[in-house]
Amino acid sequence: MLASCEFEIQPKLDTPEELMVVDAFLTDQLGRQEVKITRSQPYFESSKPELITGLSVTLEDLTADVSYALIEGSDSYYLDVSEPIGFVGHEYRLVVETPDETFEAIAKMNRVPGIDSVGYEFNEANFLVDQDHFTAQFYSIDPEGTGDCYWIKAWKNGNYFGKPEELNMAYDASVSPGQPIDGQLFVFPVRAGFINPYTSDDPEISESQPPYVVGDSLYVEIHSIDRAANDFLYALYFQINRMGGFGEIFSSPLSNVSTNIMSTDPGSKTNVAGFFNMSAVSASGRRLTSTVAEQAKTKYYE
Repeated sequence: MLASCEFEIQPKLDTPEELMVVDAFLTDQLGRQEVKITRSQPYFESSKPELITGLSVTLEDLTADVSYALIEGSDSYYLDVSEPIGFVGHEYRLVVETPDETFEAIAKMNRVPGIDSVGYEFNEANFLVDQDHFTAQFYSIDPEGTGDCYWIKAWKNGNYFGKPEELNMAYDASVSPGQPIDGQLFVFPVRAGFINPYTSDDPEISESQPPYVVGDSLYVEIHSIDRAANDFLYALYFQINRMGGFGEIFSSPLSNVSTNIMSTDPGSKTNVAGFFNMSAVSASGRRLTSTVAEQAKTKYYE
């Protein structure tokens, strides 16, 4: 005979240090540019972090010697941009002034390749998808010269692929510095690996979006990021996208991710979190019309 027992425990966690968290990924696009500044929360806290109010937030273009004062809103500090303020090659500084201390971060806006096109390919039913369907990918060539980093974002029918496991990063034309490919078409995992949803009977891996069918659309953006932002996002990914269950004992311990937000006081002991980055953006999209679908079925790609 076999017997087992189960004990329920309620661990008591020490109250963590409260950090100021700065989310400042800005771009060269027109429209609203936002910087969200909140306070960190306890591990089991599930409410939405609230904006820290009463701060002075400034974006400085150090190359052009121009500064922009951000406006305090309900959930962010923002700029409504009607003319470009982001330029490739320019260096920028973000300054956050609190009643007690001033913090700043430096970032350079790097180049970004254009997107040549977005295409679809017809696929018959297979072991992954039990119906005929289409897969999508974008086509873009990394410019020559090593060290370019990118964050690829995609939307299907206006719905953002924003889950932790859908983070799509590229180092030059490949996925990481350990696989150097420069000045070529982005490798297939970058072009298509995170923009093609699949359905599954397994509730643990089931996606909310089915494969592409006629009428669907795909919109893709490539954001240039610097190497420090690339490392920050990967570190954040490994902290958020946890295995869970038995496999969690093999995961790296939870820890705060590095930041480029620093106090201007050399003797400061105040800890902050978050990151500041300036991105140049290229974008393209395409709808899977009946005409495009027929072309894909005959292996004709535009």
